Amino acid sequence: MFGNIWLSSVSAAETFGITEMKLSYLRENGFLKPGIHWKSSPHGQKKPWNPEALYNINLCKKIINKLYPAKKHDQDAA
Repeated sequence: MFGNIWLSSVSAAETFGITEMKLSYLRENGFLKPGIHWKSSPHGQKKPWNPEALYNINLCKKIINKLYPAKKHDQDAA
């Protein structure tokens, strides 16, 4: 897949069909690994202790589909 694979939390949550809160929970509790599944935004941070995260949609999709197999998270069919 070509193009931007890193999405903001708003866009990633929408893409996966989950809430931003659930996405944040997965990041904060180690399901999504820093530098692999998410990274800090390169733009200036107002709160460096609470970074704005960007999510790798391809790698996060694998984890989210394993954790929530009953839900359809990708909207390719739409």
